Amino acid sequence: MRREVNEKAKTFRTLHEDGLLILPNAWDAASAALVERAGAKAIATTSAGVAWSLGRPDDHGLSRDEMVQAVARIAAAVDVPVTADVEGGYDDLAATIGEVIDAGAVGVNIEDSKPDGTLFEIAGQTQRLREARAAAASAGLPELVINARIDVYLLGAGAPEGRLDEVLARAAAYAEAGADCLYVIGLSDLEAMAQIARTSALPLNALAFPGSPTAAEFERAGVRRLSVGPLVAQAAYAVAQRAAAELLDKGTCTELAGGVDYGTLNALF
Repeated sequence: MRREVNEKAKTFRTLHEDGLLILPNAWDAASAALVERAGAKAIATTSAGVAWSLGRPDDHGLSRDEMVQAVARIAAAVDVPVTADVEGGYDDLAATIGEVIDAGAVGVNIEDSKPDGTLFEIAGQTQRLREARAAAASAGLPELVINARIDVYLLGAGAPEGRLDEVLARAAAYAEAGADCLYVIGLSDLEAMAQIARTSALPLNALAFPGSPTAAEFERAGVRRLSVGPLVAQAAYAVAQRAAAELLDKGTCTELAGGVDYGTLNALF
């Protein structure tokens, strides 16, 4: 079984080597199965979507057990590789890595911000990434793909003119610590992204959103991985809100047109 998972991890790793890997994030088994059906080569989870589906707030509102169970359900529902958003790793990053591997994940997304909204110092986060790398090896999955999220722009940390240099310093340190990919969330400036892509030895992950550059533009800037965080989940919940409001206010159901066919959805499982 572990041999099969390692092969899937190697497959996931190769998807970062050329072109653009697009990851429309999923939050439960059904969304993951539909993303796979749409043609995705891998599934990335969103901690926010998972948290909301369980009645929890994002930003460490989930327990490790709740997150791991969600990852297990998602991994069981699809055949493609799954990478898990483990936020900051909860109260024990090494234990979290071991448990998500047991749940079927072959990649993880690890933040460098704390629950209090501040950043780990570079040395501290570097040590955490080394611990994650070691935990993956101990769990029998040395090929685990670690996506190191850099939250400098997301949090607006430091003076604006110094943020790119801070990101580049973190990128170099995280690469040395064993990270496999960089996720500079909160940045969509293509020129800055191109500089990061040229400077860093690691593939760059960007966040797409309404009004952001297109996938083709990101790819030309050197981005190798593109995700959407909780935006698919937010759009799904917006349909629920609009449909409920329409039914309650007007007694009609036009917002419910175009839903996934019942038989199609049921057959996914």
